[in-house]
Amino acid sequence: MFKDRDSTFYKSFLPSLIAIVIGMIISIIVMFVANPENAFRAVIQLFKGPFNTPGMKGLGNLLYYMIPLMMTGLSVGFAFKTGLFNIGASGQFIVGAFVAILIGAKFTAVPESVRWIFALLGATLIGAIWGSIVGILKAYRNVNEVITSIMLNYIGMYLVNYLIPVLGIYNRLKNNTINISTHVPKFGLDKLFPGSFASGGIFIAVIIAIILYFVIDKTTFGYELKAVGLNRFASRYAGINENRSIVFSMMIAGALSGLAGGLVYLSGIGRHISIVEVLPQEGFDGIAVSLLGANHPLGIILSSLFMAYINMGGQSIQTLGYSPELIQMMTAIILYISALSLLFKQLLGRKSKSTPIGSTNDSLKEE
Repeated sequence: MFKDRDSTFYKSFLPSLIAIVIGMIISIIVMFVANPENAFRAVIQLFKGPFNTPGMKGLGNLLYYMIPLMMTGLSVGFAFKTGLFNIGASGQFIVGAFVAILIGAKFTAVPESVRWIFALLGATLIGAIWGSIVGILKAYRNVNEVITSIMLNYIGMYLVNYLIPVLGIYNRLKNNTINISTHVPKFGLDKLFPGSFASGGIFIAVIIAIILYFVIDKTTFGYELKAVGLNRFASRYAGINENRSIVFSMMIAGALSGLAGGLVYLSGIGRHISIVEVLPQEGFDGIAVSLLGANHPLGIILSSLFMAYINMGGQSIQTLGYSPELIQMMTAIILYISALSLLFKQLLGRKSKSTPIGSTNDSLKEE
């Protein structure tokens, strides 16, 4: 039993650790090349992360930054279980955020104390609809999900940009959405982390991650999803409805990204949707978070914690003369190097397959 657990760790999480180490080494080298005088101090501040901020404020901000990373990571990871690549998390994220803000601003007949629930449900629903389009086209027309996801990203972005002024939630002076009073309750985090961005959305995100873990690993539905992901045609032969699994997988993935948008923009820190022709970065960050967490819900919790931690450390070194562009490049190195975990996993898998052959030969020699 313990041998199996060690093998699972070796094949799944060790490649992610290798990717983290390589990404950190490259980032540190870049920091020394860019500004050698302050490099040592910058490395220390980078590893201090949220602890560069005095008191509990930094930890509270860390929890806030984890929310979009965790939720979009879960979205991408869930789709991966069915062999699908959900690169459309950005579009699902922005339409979810828009619907959440719209409900928060316009549904004044609903009491303020519970309006956030309806806003999050609306964000989840529109995200599910957005994701289901990809799933239906993939299942019944075999249209590549990467192509449709990318197209729907831009459709979602331009549609939101168009509807914000039309539906009367537009602040023309600032070119973004209006202020709304609807937000997710803090659930006591404002007292535990005073002055921080901490939002009760972190509890929702962690609970959803745990639920997904049980759904994927402990239910028949989860088994069917993984079976379709491993071999779509073999699962059909076994009596699994692969089309239904694909549609439901993308629908749930879209719902998670849509909910991510609602949780972020209803966090109560005054964040707005700006009318710009730029896709939300959160959706793309979720790809790296999912890969780094081996597409496992519990691993994604840890990888989102790591990425939020490093991002906060990267923000702090601006005071040492590092330009924002350099910090973004440093973060991008860590994000993209994490994709190499798949390569490491393949290499380790080949090594593990060759081990039994060698052991068999040794035993034959002994006989």
